[in-house]
Amino acid sequence: MDSSASNNDAAEPAPTVSSDVRHLEVAEPESKPDRRWVFFSILAAMLIIDQAIKYWAESHLHVTQSSVWPWPGVLEMRLTHNQGIAFGLAQGKGWLFTPIALLISCGATLHSWRHPWDGGWMHAAMALLTAGALGNLFDRLVFQYVRDMFATRFMNFPVFNWADACITVATAILILIWSKEAIDSRSKPHPSPEMRRDSP
Repeated sequence: MDSSASNNDAAEPAPTVSSDVRHLEVAEPESKPDRRWVFFSILAAMLIIDQAIKYWAESHLHVTQSSVWPWPGVLEMRLTHNQGIAFGLAQGKGWLFTPIALLISCGATLHSWRHPWDGGWMHAAMALLTAGALGNLFDRLVFQYVRDMFATRFMNFPVFNWADACITVATAILILIWSKEAIDSRSKPHPSPEMRRDSP
């Protein structure tokens, strides 16, 4: 009697996950919202703002001419033609940054396209990165220099433009996202060796 019961217990099949449940687990990302619209909306807005500010600066200021707008004594306008890279670095070698800008913009766009369920902040960072790279790349291809116009008065800092600011903000967002992910991964409990051996 006891041996028969034990044999039945031993022969009892292990519980299996139904195909419907497995399908739901695989399809789980599809239930999350597609946030690629965040990427394309921010990208378009930042490119328009970047080119509009550059056009205004070229139309109203001479090279090296200053204006107290928009924040006198703190952040003012001074038009410069930058033949280097971001923040006036590597003068005369800005053309070297052209393939890098293409790689950055293509890589960021591809990332957002392939990861539609990423958080809004990740898509925003990718959009800002792409807008910054393309905004300055347009200047280099059309004018052979980048139009910079924002000059800080409260500190000694190179003249920069809206595209440079986009790249800087994108970098800060990515650092915060990756830092949070690293902290979250460390705080999650890891399965013990016994649990790994017991798992099918």
